[in-house]
Amino acid sequence: MAEPQLHHTKQTQGQNGHLSHNGHHSHTIEAMRRSEDGKAVSEAHYWRDYYGHPAFTYEWNNGILEEKPMADVRNAAIYRWLLVLLHAYLEVYPVARLVNLEIGFRLALPHKTTIRKPDLFAVRHDNPVPLHDLDRNYSGVVDLAIESLSDSTQQEIERDTVQKKDEYAAVGVQEYYILDATGEQMAFYYLTQGGNYAPITPVNGDVIRSTVLPGFQFRISDLHRQPTLLTLAADPLYQPFVLPDYQATLAQLEEEQAKSARLVAQLRALGISDDQLSANS
Repeated sequence: MAEPQLHHTKQTQGQNGHLSHNGHHSHTIEAMRRSEDGKAVSEAHYWRDYYGHPAFTYEWNNGILEEKPMADVRNAAIYRWLLVLLHAYLEVYPVARLVNLEIGFRLALPHKTTIRKPDLFAVRHDNPVPLHDLDRNYSGVVDLAIESLSDSTQQEIERDTVQKKDEYAAVGVQEYYILDATGEQMAFYYLTQGGNYAPITPVNGDVIRSTVLPGFQFRISDLHRQPTLLTLAADPLYQPFVLPDYQATLAQLEEEQAKSARLVAQLRALGISDDQLSANS
């Protein structure tokens, strides 16, 4: 069963045959106030009433609603920093599109079906299933999935570190990142030819280099430090893709300053004093 394409704000016919009520839900006010995590619902019911729920963010795991918990401040900060860095990269190398507003995709697994909403994902422009401007869900397999660890309970931790990891690998998500402010569950995986995830080996023990997004790289330690883009623009690791226009302008100014300094030195060598230079400036 294919998932519906939720493109419009009015009631439309979904690909799986049921009506998609985008923005229109049959929940009572009381039901909206409490989480329905763990409730058994059909896939059609999920797409109709829970995919775009106004109060809670739900994923769907083979018939069961799973609420996506809120991130804490530390993990939210790491997520925002990486998102800004990815935007900076894609401005220079526009090879993919990013999605991070509770948009999900359907995973048709060998023994079950799930619908996941990664905290952040990237779809390359050469992905066989294009990502369109008006899509409210993605009908293909994302190329990079990023989850900010939900760690309120052990079950939440295992959902991100075990369950989703296995699901993403099974459908062919090429890279999977788990962000964790404590560092205990921080992980970066790539998909092997055998269809399993293997850890990305950090260069010099700290630098993660993506193969899904060629040239994109970052230090794991910078996820915690979160330097500004201006700081990164002066860092050789990030200079290939962070604020190149700013770097060019700064280099031009430095070149002009160097020329001025050389000219002043030449004039001084000719016996022109600093007072004369100041008088003529």
